[in-house]
Amino acid sequence: MRSCINTNCNESFHFIPGPLSSCNYGCDYCPFAKTKNTRAELAEYARQLSRFVRWVEAQPNHSFGILFTPWGEALIRSYYQQAIRELSHLPNVRKVAIQTNLSCKTGWLKDCNKEKVALWTTYHPTQTTRRDFVSQCYQLDKLGIRYSVGVVGFRESFAEIEALRHELSPEVYLWINAYKRQSDYYHSYEEEALTRIDPLFGYNVRKHPSLGKACHTGETVFSVDGRGTIYRCHFIKTPIGNIYNDHFEQALQPRPCSNQSCGCYIGYVHLKELQLDQVYGEGILESIPRNVV
Repeated sequence: MRSCINTNCNESFHFIPGPLSSCNYGCDYCPFAKTKNTRAELAEYARQLSRFVRWVEAQPNHSFGILFTPWGEALIRSYYQQAIRELSHLPNVRKVAIQTNLSCKTGWLKDCNKEKVALWTTYHPTQTTRRDFVSQCYQLDKLGIRYSVGVVGFRESFAEIEALRHELSPEVYLWINAYKRQSDYYHSYEEEALTRIDPLFGYNVRKHPSLGKACHTGETVFSVDGRGTIYRCHFIKTPIGNIYNDHFEQALQPRPCSNQSCGCYIGYVHLKELQLDQVYGEGILESIPRNVV
């Protein structure tokens, strides 16, 4: 049994602070589309985020990789930009990444430590034009910011996905988020076509049997909400500790998966038998494989 209690231990975790559940986009498949938080909720969210940053700063004996996964669009909030700037300059933060629709301005990234910041961006064809999205990506290229681009693999988006691949810089990884709400959604020839664009699509298009299997989550990878509650991952809602308690590391230990299957990247990428940590390496948080093709 191994737990992360020594100075050489590296932890990665997903942070979902507070009540943020609002987005400036209106995708019809998303429950957070065009919703709004109250001022009081946003103020509480900012407070939780600030507390989290101060906590990370006060943990010099741990090395963290952080992926922000809010239930909405966070980078339109200035305090979120400030948190990422601060975290990127902390010596005990290896990487700070965030999921974003990239609708925000990009100038604030100039003040970040570009060696440590990365973006997991997503293109939404029904909410913005390809021209505007790619223009934003070119801004990231000029700034020297690492990023991946994701897009949901709806049938009606196939032509748009191909055009996007053509317009993005060749070194940018374009990954396709398979639509899995409908079983057997893709014909074999469609899966083959999408795999030519995203060679790792085969992992995302199916749910992986996981019950009883070994996973890095709960051991060296964990999820944290705005109150500091630790969960082994997004998809198992049993609390295992709290980062604001003394000796939070004692909550971290190997745990077999208790779910039947795992179909989301931020879950299955940590299944030990898939060995995807070797495929993605230091790009695992922002979904950038070692060898971008």
